[in-house]
Amino acid sequence: MIDSLINSIQSLIAISPAEADIVTTLFKEKTYKKGDFFLEEGRICKHVGFVAKGLMRYYINHDGEEKIYDFSQENEYVCNYESFLSQKPSSKIIQALEDSVVFVISYNDLQSLYKNVREGERFGRIAIEAVFLQLLQDISSFYTETPELRYERFLKNHADLQQRISQYHIASYVGVKPQSLSRIRKRIFTQF
Repeated sequence: MIDSLINSIQSLIAISPAEADIVTTLFKEKTYKKGDFFLEEGRICKHVGFVAKGLMRYYINHDGEEKIYDFSQENEYVCNYESFLSQKPSSKIIQALEDSVVFVISYNDLQSLYKNVREGERFGRIAIEAVFLQLLQDISSFYTETPELRYERFLKNHADLQQRISQYHIASYVGVKPQSLSRIRKRIFTQF
């Protein structure tokens, strides 16, 4: 499973076999059962994770209601960078939706990776740029797109997750109640 992490890093930067050994030493395998928290509200995010197997959801509690704003699945990173980079308590929650295997690296070990892997800092920059760009797109879509368009974008970007995520979670991600999602789905699928 660690090979998927090495391949992910190599898709962004070149690493030597010795540097791959450094990566495998710094990342630790951790398992999460469905429902376990990668990060709880009010805690400091201590790790960046790479999901080798499973699925995580990101959400906030707002007025007693869960609002899902993202998912991480196989071959994706999982982290609340806002808390991780500042080492301040998180207002966001990350929870396993499935039994998951995640390779985690601590803040200090990540600094060691940046220092000891020739293009390590470049890897960090490219990875965080992708997170930043996705965040900007998500914020923009929430204010400029209708729920129907957000659902269509969910289908386009996360087609493989439809069978893995409950309709309740999809509705939360789209920003509607489950009943509204049912109506949206009916309209979309009767068009085809």
